[in-house]
Amino acid sequence: MWDIHMRILKEAEYIVETNSTVRAAAGHFGISKSTVHKDVTERLKDIDKELFGEVRKVLNKNLSERHIRGGIATKNKYLTKISL
Repeated sequence: MWDIHMRILKEAEYIVETNSTVRAAAGHFGISKSTVHKDVTERLKDIDKELFGEVRKVLNKNLSERHIRGGIATKNKYLTKISL
């Protein structure tokens, strides 16, 4: 059980320190994004409520900016197709 707690804390600290997305954190730790999401949105609140609040702020910010990042990615996709 201790290993799971350490994993959850490391994921949460990484997200807060780097302002990363769940997908980026999953890639960094080599685990599925579903696992990271469940860890930081459900399991973390029982381990460290303060850290949970910080992670929640980052995730809410990422959620509010998601449509902007998607638009930028689409724009870049078509710009690279045109220049080929």
